[in-house]
Formats: sequence, C-alpha cells, structure tokens
Amino acid sequence: MLLVVNAGSSSIKLAVFDAGLALVLAGSVTEIGGAGRLKLGTVDQVCAAVDHGAALALMFKAMADEGVALADLTAAAHRVVHGGAALVQPARVTAAVIAGIEACVPLAPLHNPGNLTAILALQALAPDLQQFVSFDTAFHATNPEVAVAYALPEAERARGLRRYGFHGISYGGLVQNLTARGVLPKRLLALHLGNGASLCAIKDGVSVATTMGYSPLDGLTMGTRSGAIDANAVLRLAELHGIAGAGRILNRESGLLGLGGQSDMRSLHAAGTAEAAFAVEHFCYWAVRHAGSMIAAMGGLDGIAFTGGIGENDAVVRGRIVNDLAWAGEVPVHIVLAEEERFIAAQALALLQAGA
Repeated sequence: MLLVVNAGSSSIKLAVFDAGLALVLAGSVTEIGGAGRLKLGTVDQVCAAVDHGAALALMFKAMADEGVALADLTAAAHRVVHGGAALVQPARVTAAVIAGIEACVPLAPLHNPGNLTAILALQALAPDLQQFVSFDTAFHATNPEVAVAYALPEAERARGLRRYGFHGISYGGLVQNLTARGVLPKRLLALHLGNGASLCAIKDGVSVATTMGYSPLDGLTMGTRSGAIDANAVLRLAELHGIAGAGRILNRESGLLGLGGQSDMRSLHAAGTAEAAFAVEHFCYWAVRHAGSMIAAMGGLDGIAFTGGIGENDAVVRGRIVNDLAWAGEVPVHIVLAEEERFIAAQALALLQAGA
C-alpha cells in the first residue's frame, strides 16, 4: 500500500491507496501545535500534537486501529509545493532532494517548511520506508522562457525571481483523467477554482502558460488572496503597514473576503448583499479576463475543464464564466474531480516500478 502525505504549516492530510490506486483510508490532523482534531476512518477526536512528528505518530496509531499497520506500507509520497527551477520531476527522497526542497524555502515560506518537516518526521518514525515527492510547480516547467521571465535586471532574475506557477499536481491529474477518457483536447483551458484559484493553458497535454507566478498570490481573485495587483500598490501597502502587514493583507484579508466579507463562495451566494454579489462578479470577471490571456497563449481554444471545490460544485460560477467565453467558440466543457492524492500515488508507483 502507498501512503500519500499532504502537509501544511499547521495540518497534515493523508491517504492510503492499494496497488491498484483504490483509496483504502484517508484522514487529517488539524491545528498542529494547538488544540487540534484527528479524523481518520471512523476516528474523530480532539488531539494535541506539538509538531508534525507527533501528528504523524497519532495518525499511524489511528491507522493501525483501522487495520492498516505501518508495516503494510510499501512507500510514502509527499506533495511539495515548490521545487524551484531544478526539481521538475517526481523523485525519490534523497539527501540531495531534501537539500533542493530546503533551498526553495525562501520561495514558499508558508508551505515548503511544513512539507519538509513531514518528510523528516516520517524518516524518523519509519527509517526503512521509501519516500517520494511530487512538486506542485513541476507541471509548469514546460512553459517557454518568454512566459516565465520577469522583465527584471539579470542579477535579480538570477535570484530566482520568475514565474513558477502552482496547482500543477491538480492539472497533471486533470490531464491524466481526460486522457484516460479519450477527451483531452489539443488546446485546453483548465480552471482550478477553489479558495486558491488559477488557470492553465494546456496544449497537447502540457502547460504553456498559467496565471500564478512567483507565488500563489498572482492571477485570479481568490478566497483571501488579492490576485494580480500593481507592484506599486504592493509597495504602498508595505509603506503603510510594513512588509509583514502588507503580506498579511494581500494573502489573508483580500480576495473574496476583502470584497464581500466572506471567503467562501457558498456563503457569498447566500449573503444577499451588494458587496457579496460584487465579490462573485469580480471573481468571474477576472477569471474570464485571464482566460483570454491563456487562450492567446495557446493560439485558440478546443475545450474547457473545471476542477477544485468551486469549479466542481458551483454551477452558477461555471455558467457565468462559460457564457462570457462564448466569443472564443462553442467547445466541450468538462468537470473533473480533483484527485491530487491519487495522482501523487500514481507518480510514486511509477517510480517504484521503474526502480528509480
């Protein structure tokens, strides 16, 4: 069996798959370092995990209680948000790979430390268990240089200031799903719409452009993130509130929350206020505006695919976006369930079978 670990800064989600990639067990620990909650199988209880290692130990005990022992696992695979320009393929965890993930911490300070902590904690708990990693940025490594380079001096670009793109594991799973169904179009506009939201231009199955950039802040209006914003506006926020304060505003207090008072799309639909309605309109409008850019990058459009919590479940938002893209032609529209953990498991299984 394969264990997939998705670690955030204060939470861990895991899923166990059998050799046929059928889901066996799934669960999570939230609020690591505080008053948390453990949910796994039939277990649902409060818990106190001081760190990621303690959280994993609690989860392994609950797994055993649900009939899955640590000894039953063949390998573990992790989602890592940022692989930088070098780590662009799924890989077995080695000292060099760990060093590469550490080197990307400045690029993803909210995500990579938690990802890395889970890898090291699992190494300590199960030193003989093979571990693999999949990178959220890797799917966009096929973007041409002209699409990823910022027009900055060479010395600043050499520091790693460029577009990377995110949600790559979601987009990779989406392509795999549509390919398996025999309906992958040549030029696909893919929309991952959730609390974090992005678009991807996928041509012949590979990413050629995406809306997120150096960080997951760029691009679409999101749950609490501003999306695209003039750099001088960012500098003004930093002048007024300091760098940390500006970062808090842009990442945690903006987007749908800043416009409509709610970060959840369902709550905005139900609110019945002018502010909530405007937030929904803003979300859809900018999705369409950015979609035009993605379509231009592909030289046309042959299909649209929605995924993510909003993309999969919100028919109103989907309808608005599709209707406002009618100028691009009538094309098939697909709804694809986001199955990132299964895609990560598939990548690890392929590496295992290849002996990598």
